[in-house]
Amino acid sequence: MNRPSTATATIFLFLVFAVSALSDGTREPEGDVLKLPSEASIFFHNNGGGDNDDSVGTRWAVLIAGSNGYWNYRHQADVCHAYQLLKRGGLKDENIIVFMYDDIASDEENPRPGVIINHPQGDDVYHGVPKDYTGKNVTTNNFFAAILGNKSALTGGNGKVVDSGPNDHIFIYYSDHGGPGVLGMPAGPFLYADDLIDVLKKKHASGTYKSMVFYLEACESGSIFQGLLPKGLNIYATTAANAEESSWGTYCPGEIPGPPPEYETCLADLYSVAWMEDSDAHNMQSESLHQQYELVKRRTANENSAYGSHVMQFGDIKLSKEKLYMYIGSNPANDNFTFVDDNSLRPSSKVNQRDADLLHFWHKFKKSPEGSTRKFEAQKQFVEVMTHRMHIDHSIKLIGKLLFGINKGPEILTAARSAGQPLVDDWSCLKGLVRVFESHCGSLSQYGMKHMRAFANICNAGIHEQQMAEASAQACDHIPQGPWSSLSRGFSA
Repeated sequence: MNRPSTATATIFLFLVFAVSALSDGTREPEGDVLKLPSEASIFFHNNGGGDNDDSVGTRWAVLIAGSNGYWNYRHQADVCHAYQLLKRGGLKDENIIVFMYDDIASDEENPRPGVIINHPQGDDVYHGVPKDYTGKNVTTNNFFAAILGNKSALTGGNGKVVDSGPNDHIFIYYSDHGGPGVLGMPAGPFLYADDLIDVLKKKHASGTYKSMVFYLEACESGSIFQGLLPKGLNIYATTAANAEESSWGTYCPGEIPGPPPEYETCLADLYSVAWMEDSDAHNMQSESLHQQYELVKRRTANENSAYGSHVMQFGDIKLSKEKLYMYIGSNPANDNFTFVDDNSLRPSSKVNQRDADLLHFWHKFKKSPEGSTRKFEAQKQFVEVMTHRMHIDHSIKLIGKLLFGINKGPEILTAARSAGQPLVDDWSCLKGLVRVFESHCGSLSQYGMKHMRAFANICNAGIHEQQMAEASAQACDHIPQGPWSSLSRGFSA
């Protein structure tokens, strides 16, 4: 009879000891050779994060960029990077749903046609990204239908939805402009916080997931969940900013580090690259959601300077103890990496999300040859954006004065509720006032979302649509023409 080799016997004893510890949860291997059962997971499940891991269930992901236009390059670049991260983590295309307008890679302004990068020295993140919902099909309605697994509610796209079961885990990542209580969409109305929370509650009531993680990149993104996302839904959410501040773009022209010299737009968003570059560099089987939250929070705050935001967390915070691989998988190439409680990947400069379009038009103008059509176009775009901004700012400020008086108006419009309270008491009122305003004054657009708190405060003060209509008619005697007009862009609510 052949006796097992010493090496074989050692491996056998290792496995027996580890399985025993996993079974009763009371024993732990000791010494320098035997590892903790949690560190021996390589023997018991698929490291790549595939669906063969019964303890995890199927991982689902919904990735959405809520903007279009080359000046918003960074949002689609973020989403493409997220897709590549999940793909390397072992998620299958059938379980990853991608929403993006898909106009960046082929835009004439793109110096590398067919390529999208998310870092100054980054590789192409566009290759292989699914075209599930693009162009006019990137809508709030389709986003909600995909989350709920409701194919009958879709109005375009390839029909892919989160067809999840009770043991599955869902990861949702959104990157775009936002405002108090609202997120942008490239087609159709904005996404309003109350509608999103209703969808998440419906998803929970359907019993079709075990837990969900939501990463949200947008200005005032904390307002989407503050006072609205209840505990008990098994949902853990983090946001790039609190309810009252902007989020930030990074890898921008003129900044350090900036994009390659041929680029005239920001490549990424700060919060987004903070969590993705951390995930690229660490072992997701050993790093928890909470550990990543702390790292991302420190990097995004930018040492508490004026050029950063406060990353927040909402919902069932207890879920943050779970490992990241439960939601985004784990790249086998990182299996031997250990967690480092620091993130040295800290861009030293940032750009306010709402100024990134101006930065693009300015650099385009500055770099274009004198007398060229391109220089004239850049100047025209810059002037149009600034004109639109001044019109929106002036109109809303004037409406506030008409409704509440010259002295009280500005104070009422900008007042922020105490932490923990939702933005507005009556969301239908908020949406109604936005429609009234835009019917008289034109589209709010991605910039005008910053004024959503003003509309909420007007509602909270008891102002009705008829009063708003009268004030709006006085403030705006016509709808301005141009690319930002509601005549061409549609309404935001």
